Amino acid sequence: MDYRLYAVTDRSYLDGISLSLAVELAIRGGATIIQLREKHISSREFYKLALEIKRVTRRYDIPLIINDRVDIALAVDADGVHVGQEDIPADVVRRIIGPGRILGVSAKTVDEASKAERDGADYLGVGAVFPTPTKPESEAIGIEGVRRIKEAVRIPVVAIGGITKENAYEVMLKTGADGISSVSAVFAGDIEKNTGWLLENINRAISDRRCS
Repeated sequence: MDYRLYAVTDRSYLDGISLSLAVELAIRGGATIIQLREKHISSREFYKLALEIKRVTRRYDIPLIINDRVDIALAVDADGVHVGQEDIPADVVRRIIGPGRILGVSAKTVDEASKAERDGADYLGVGAVFPTPTKPESEAIGIEGVRRIKEAVRIPVVAIGGITKENAYEVMLKTGADGISSVSAVFAGDIEKNTGWLLENINRAISDRRCS
């Protein structure tokens, strides 16, 4: 699995274009995973939207992860699901989705990360690294917090929260993370250029880590 650039959708950032086109632009720019995140629509609407986005991700052979909703992930045969600490426990989700789908779990402490790994998580979404308007209630753990979790687990770590085009290189370089996840840095403005710029900086940080 390629976790380098994990794009999380948010239709509030789109300037009059469809989410399916926005996702396609993100993938064309370099997004390696797409997470469909919808908090304020009905289950039927979520299901229909997930099917629409899945057609795009399948065409480009990019994994589609559904945020929170295990039922939607199963209903549309998505590649995986991502759950937070307040959602259905990770070990229960793993039993429901089986071994063949991707399970991501949010974590902001070493204890949460270690438990998620034991419970069957395939990767961790770790943060918030910096304060973020997407989740204003989430206390930032900083670069050092991500680095500690990365050193404590064996599964991939994706840094999330407040990551921008300006700080993505530093986050990747200093945390050892396997990738970064972002909403606004991908979907606000020129989506294809945003993802291309982000991926360039991610790749540069990975290369510089290897040389150090």
